Formats: sequence, structure tokens, C-alpha cells
Amino acid sequence: MQQNNSLLATPDIQKVHFIGIGGISMSGLAEILKSRGYTVTGSDMKTSAIINKLEHMGIKTITGHSGENIAGADLVVYTAAIKEDNPELMTARLLGIPTMDRATLLGLIMKGYPGSIAISGTHGKTTTTSMISMILLEAGLNPTIHIGGELDAIGGTTHIGSNDYFVAEACEYYESFLKFFPHTAVILNIEFDHADFFKDLNHVTETFRKFVKLVPSDGYLIACADDDNTARILESASCRVVTFGMNADRADWAAGNITFDEMGCASYTLIYKGCEVSSITLMVPGIHNVGNSLAAIATCRIAGCGYNVVKQALAKFGGTHRRFELKGTYDGIKVIDDYAHHPSEVKATLRAAKNCEQTRIWCVFQPHTYTRTKFLMDEFATAFEDADEILLADIYAAREIDKGEVNSEMLADKIQLTGKKVKYFKSFDTITQHLKINAKPGDLIITMGAGDIYKVGEMYLEGK
Repeated sequence: MQQNNSLLATPDIQKVHFIGIGGISMSGLAEILKSRGYTVTGSDMKTSAIINKLEHMGIKTITGHSGENIAGADLVVYTAAIKEDNPELMTARLLGIPTMDRATLLGLIMKGYPGSIAISGTHGKTTTTSMISMILLEAGLNPTIHIGGELDAIGGTTHIGSNDYFVAEACEYYESFLKFFPHTAVILNIEFDHADFFKDLNHVTETFRKFVKLVPSDGYLIACADDDNTARILESASCRVVTFGMNADRADWAAGNITFDEMGCASYTLIYKGCEVSSITLMVPGIHNVGNSLAAIATCRIAGCGYNVVKQALAKFGGTHRRFELKGTYDGIKVIDDYAHHPSEVKATLRAAKNCEQTRIWCVFQPHTYTRTKFLMDEFATAFEDADEILLADIYAAREIDKGEVNSEMLADKIQLTGKKVKYFKSFDTITQHLKINAKPGDLIITMGAGDIYKVGEMYLEGK
């Protein structure tokens, strides 16, 4: 069996079972192990396009969780969302079958690559990981890639490449990224999020500080010079530090002469240590993506990628699914979907939309999780400044239970105090009908959130 530096450290492990295999990260890890000769099985509560893809690859999947599903497994992998009373996890422990959480497995995989690159930050991880991946692919370095979103260039979330470079998102939730082994770590920004785990911003910042210390002395930390919370932890690094940002006086890599086209996509002059070195044109909108591209360029220049390769790759990158994704146009009305679910992300996405040619911006927002909505209520209330019309759906619970402490009507009241037009709707059907009646040619509709709000845009376009 071919393994990368003895991935699972023992020849006794031949069959691996994934609980929750339909998740984006879990499915990608299953693909990687399958490519290395392991027998892989998995279970999930529902079928999906991801499950169907795994089935076509020869990975057996089962709908529903049962102790019988792990029969013959030498290792059981589970996600943070799996509870202690899950029948498969309980059975594995009862039978003495080794168990491993998703982050630990990802860390073990990363450990086997000399050029491991981990992209972290409260926002922008998926886009920046995708940009880095595109540049390395364009350079012919053929990295193994593990992304938290779907990238058309690799046909999904995972690409099995060479044993030299491994590119992966590094999520701070549950301190998962502290189980990784990055040679190059990227920090895009640090803000308070995941209030169901982190106590406060200091807790988040200290977790990133620990992450920085994981990078070896011969490795690199790529950090945003514009972000004060990131700047505060740079002294913790014992590796080489490279910075990026909008201000060439503060950052090694910077952008100057920024202009936007009619879709809000930027072109800029790339500056390295005060010198103009190239021109860059992006195919993804927003000033925030200028920052993401600078992080990607800084990372890939360390890997030896030339400026022409960088330019060509970024000019080809049209984004990942659910990141300012154009879903369609009807009667002169564009429908875009975006994954933004944190106040800073909402602001950045609406600012990008503002740079597009449009008459009015309709923001259809679905808050994600009760804890995030509760603890960031004031920040959310002021995040919609660039929207002309705001339509709110019910909170998407995700992993949480509604305790009756917060709801979308409360958020609507807060937003209204800022002077913005906002309406709350109990169903996607009523949101869709409101848009059909009130949206006019030249308007831009953005469905926004990490849940299933994208269905509103699809319903709107299907009813055309």
C-alpha cells in the first residue's frame, strides 16, 4: 500500500470508515485515502451530490448511522459535529477500534508533505486557498489540494497531486488547526467568531498565536499587515515572516493603482518592498479579493512561481462556488449567491456589489447559527450599509438548538434603527414572491449566508 511518509503509522490499518462522510472536508479526506490504496467506507444522514461522487469512485456509503456500518473497520474517523452518543462512534469504542477526529487525520496527511501550506483566518480561507492552488497548478507543481469549497478547475474540493506540496484550509473552530503541520502558514485576518466555542476575541487571538508557533524555523508565516489582531501575534513567530496589505509602507507585498471594472473586479499594480513588479487583473470582485490575491502571490513566490504564471493563473480564477457566484440573469436582474455569514464578510460582499453596475442591491440574508447572531447582533445591524433593500430569512440553526434567545425579527429591528429598509419573511416562498413583484431591471439580488438561502435565488430564476 502506497502511503506518504507512513500516513497512519501502522500497516494494521487497511479499512477506514468515515462518520459524516458527506461533509466537504471529510469527503476530500476520504478521496485522499482511497487514492493511497485504503478501503474506505462512510455514512451520512442524507444523500447528496458529494455522496454520489464518492460512490462513483468506489467508496461505499450508507445513509443513516448504525453500529453495523463500521463492520471490518480498522479506523473510524469522525467530525466535530458527531456527538458522543453516535451509535457508530460508541460501537467503535466498545469494540476497541481506533478512532480519530477529522482535524487529526488532516494534520497527519499534511505532515507527510515538505511543502505543506495551511491557509487560516476568520474570512477568505476558501478563496485564498483556491488562488494558491490555481497558481501552483499553473506553475506545473501539481499540489495535492484540500479546499472547503468547490473549485471547477479541480472538479470539486480535492485534487490528488504530487507528494511535494499540500494546500489546505486551516480552520480555527474547535482549535482544529492546532493539529496541523504547516511549513507555510497564512493568516488573512483575526476576528471574533464561533461564539459557541470561543469565549471572546482574546481567546481567538491566543489560539492563532499557538498556530503561529507550529511553523518551523525554516518555514514561513504569511500575514496581513493591515489587520491589527494579526499584527499583535507576529512576535510569536520563530520562522520567517512575510507581510501583505494595501499599504506599501507597512507590507512586503502591496497593491497600488487599484481600479474596478463593471463587475467590480480589480486590476492593480503589484508592489514588492516598494518596487512595482507586475500588473494583476482579477476575475473575482471586491477589494477584499485584492488582499486575498496578495496573500496568494506572497505564498506562491516563496514556492518559486514566476510573475507571468501568477498573472495567468489569477486571470483564470473565477471564484469557487457560493463565493459571489453569478447564478443567472432574468429581465436584466442579476442573481448572485455568496457564503458570507459574518458581519465583516457581509460588509465586504456588499462593498464588492457596490462596485458593480446596478440600480439597487437586494440583500437576502439568512443568519447562520443562533450564537453567532446573538453575540454579533450589533455588528450585523451595521453591516448592510451598502444594501438598498434587506430581506431576512429565519436563522439557519446548523449544529445548534433554538433556545428562544434570538431570532431574525430581533435582527430586523436592530437594522431598522440604522435607517435601512429591512423586511423579515417566514418562508423562502414569500421572499421569492416579494422579489418577483418588486425587483426591477438593473437591480442586483444577492442571496447571502452559509445555510440554504441559495435556494431563494434558484426559486426566483426557475419561476422566470
